[in-house]
Amino acid sequence: MSTETKASNPALDVVMWLISAVLLAAAVVGNYMYADAPLLYRVLAVVALMLASVGAALMTSQGKSFLSLLKEANIERRKVVWPTRQETTQTTLMILAVVVVMAILLWGLDTLLGWLISGLIG
Repeated sequence: MSTETKASNPALDVVMWLISAVLLAAAVVGNYMYADAPLLYRVLAVVALMLASVGAALMTSQGKSFLSLLKEANIERRKVVWPTRQETTQTTLMILAVVVVMAILLWGLDTLLGWLISGLIG
């Protein structure tokens, strides 16, 4: 992550967080108040208010840091070397074989211990 420190205005951040919270509350309350309105209009209004709320939150210093984190995570994601289809299939089959063998071993151990306990109890 970058260690850049940018001067931010804490008062502006508080105002933007309040705007974001008010927009989010308006989406929730408006959805309930206009329950008799057509569903399409309510969905569009809620989506628009949510997007505006997220936009306001992303304009704060924490929001900008979050966007920076997402960009850096995307860069790291592109560096990942994904397995081929053959490697994935082979690994899956090996895991499946180990699970089957362990299931048989545990079933056998459970049966043996059950037989021993029932022999002791009578």
